[in-house]
Amino acid sequence: MDFNKITESDSNYNHLEQMSIQELLTNINAEDKTVPLAVEKALPQIEKLTTIVSKKLKDGGRLFYMGAGTSGRLGIVDASEIPPTFGLDHGVVIGLIAGGDTAIRKAVEFAEDSVKQGWDDLKEHQIGINDVVIGIAASGTTPYVIGALEKCNSSGIATGCITCNEESPLHKTAKFPVVVIVGPEFVTGSSRMKAGTAQKLVLNMISTAAMVQLGRVKGNKMVDMQLSNNKLVDRGTRMLMQELNIDQEKAAKLLQKHGSVRKAITASVHD
Repeated sequence: MDFNKITESDSNYNHLEQMSIQELLTNINAEDKTVPLAVEKALPQIEKLTTIVSKKLKDGGRLFYMGAGTSGRLGIVDASEIPPTFGLDHGVVIGLIAGGDTAIRKAVEFAEDSVKQGWDDLKEHQIGINDVVIGIAASGTTPYVIGALEKCNSSGIATGCITCNEESPLHKTAKFPVVVIVGPEFVTGSSRMKAGTAQKLVLNMISTAAMVQLGRVKGNKMVDMQLSNNKLVDRGTRMLMQELNIDQEKAAKLLQKHGSVRKAITASVHD
């Protein structure tokens, strides 16, 4: 590799096995505190990527996350939380992981090393020019992700990435790269730690900002959330109480009748 792979650099700490639990936790926490500052430096890149994601979604396209291991799982987590949180249909934001669904829970050996499989996985979803694909890889060297993004580029499909190594192959491949330099991990090379935290923060930012841009938030409330458990029904009831200045009983009846906070508010305003 002709770039500095910071994610594989030696930890700033040594003799971890000699540390007490308190020392271990204190030192991990000290490293974790640096992550949001590293993300802040990447805000201009995150803005560019979020802008293209928002545009593609507004135009009826889809957002794909692709990764291996921790990176793949983080993409799947973010994608899976979009329908219940914002009421978007399943299949608009999609997470793909090297090795398929089995790899969500258990590592699939060498799955990430296929240059071809990522594009094959995208083709199964009838990937097209209205879509946008974000490759997630702390190292920036995952063949599964890079191969897919190269094919996307040659097919006119918008590509982004979230990585933690500058000038990595993934950084150079993505049209809208996000590079968050978090430095060496507490345990050398364990990119599930600071790098994973950085990726999660960036994913939160991209998807939340895009959903707000799509009108899926009113004020500061998740008015399109799915009422899939008692906690969310209670939250929806309180939203209606506050928004419409009504009591709990009336709010609960409205919510039950209309099935969503947004629909209940709209119906009440037009009554």
